Amino acid sequence: MAEDVESRAVELEIGGKKRIFDVDDPVLPDWVDEDALKSGGYPYNKKLKEDEYLDDLKKLQVELVKLQFWLQATGKRVMALFEGRDAAGKGGAISASSAHMNPRLARVVALTKPTDREAGQWYFQRYVAQFPTAGEFVLFDRSWYNRAGVEPVMGFCTPKQYEDFLEQAPQIEKVIAHEGIFFFKFYLDIGREMQLKRFHDRRHDPLKVWKLSSMDIAALTKWDDYSEKRDRMLKKTHTEFAPWTVVRANDKRRARLNLVRHLLLTIDYDAKDKSAIGKLDDKIIGFGPDFLK
Repeated sequence: MAEDVESRAVELEIGGKKRIFDVDDPVLPDWVDEDALKSGGYPYNKKLKEDEYLDDLKKLQVELVKLQFWLQATGKRVMALFEGRDAAGKGGAISASSAHMNPRLARVVALTKPTDREAGQWYFQRYVAQFPTAGEFVLFDRSWYNRAGVEPVMGFCTPKQYEDFLEQAPQIEKVIAHEGIFFFKFYLDIGREMQLKRFHDRRHDPLKVWKLSSMDIAALTKWDDYSEKRDRMLKKTHTEFAPWTVVRANDKRRARLNLVRHLLLTIDYDAKDKSAIGKLDDKIIGFGPDFLK
């Protein structure tokens, strides 16, 4: 199955050195494997132990079930956006958050390329149609923020559309906040070597190869462009009413736990057990553009 993926070797400049990365080579380069976890300024040298992760995750998932019962009883609404580079761990974080919630009222939105009809609509229109109703928890696997990252970097929108988006997004989000929706914007940040490692893992895992696209490979040489767009997005759209929660996600386990903890600590639902939720790790999770400096 892996042979179906279109790929090529690319030359990258990382840390002032020229590197050749061939995602088709079954052997992962040493310079990727050695630096993956600590890339991008990640603060820990080892991943969180699996048994500790699973124990903490179960406690958090119990709290998420309590939260969902409370949403049903009160009609309150939750909406969470998950953004980040390709292979940042968005899908896994969403799965960990929603795994034990009632799927009738916990919904994942992962929109594909716009149809011709949608392309002719107001840009936000197809996203607004997915907003939560009373008692619902909606998780967006990517969102309208495609227009702040992927689209301008890959040439899928015009410069004017990009600039208009950065002005309009905070206005839309102010309406969301005014509506009383609990609104979360999560940006999962990973280092360059970690992204390469995860791409390589996908390329050579027959169960994950579908996650790797030709556009992923084309974006490998555009790391700096994506970084510039990320920084500008965070600066322009981080507001008091719709702040960005930034998560250092080289270790998926720590990222998921802290992301869910933040969500649970923010909402005052019935029978909340703060001791089960635990405390945030301020080395892993923070707020706004300054957290990545």
